[in-house]
Amino acid sequence: MEPLQKLSRRQVEALRAVRQCEHRPKGAPLKAIAKALRVSSPSALDHLTALEELRLVERYRGKSRLTDRGEACLTEYQRHHRVAESLFQRAGLSPQETCDAAREIDLALSHETVDQLCRAEGHPKVCPHGAPIEPCVPPSKGS
Repeated sequence: MEPLQKLSRRQVEALRAVRQCEHRPKGAPLKAIAKALRVSSPSALDHLTALEELRLVERYRGKSRLTDRGEACLTEYQRHHRVAESLFQRAGLSPQETCDAAREIDLALSHETVDQLCRAEGHPKVCPHGAPIEPCVPPSKGS
């Protein structure tokens, strides 16, 4: 199972909060992450601890930073979500409806499935909201 598929929706939100609050090279303070998540500091710490165990976040001197693996995981999540949104847009859903529908499936999709959807959709460059979609990884010669 891919790291992204192991995450809960709340853990993805915690990764996004770390990225949003992070001031490199110092990192993001726990209080700022908790505020962004609208939870108590102990609850935010629980999420960060789980992400640290997955090597997606590192903590140092009370500050949290995304690891390279965490940054890649969050980027891949955005790609999964945006490709799914593009698929739902083609089905006639409004931009908000595409986002809501994509949230129902984006964490369950494998990278391979997202690549197949991306190719089937003609490699969309942007999602219905205008955010860029990372390009597909070319299929390996054995596929």
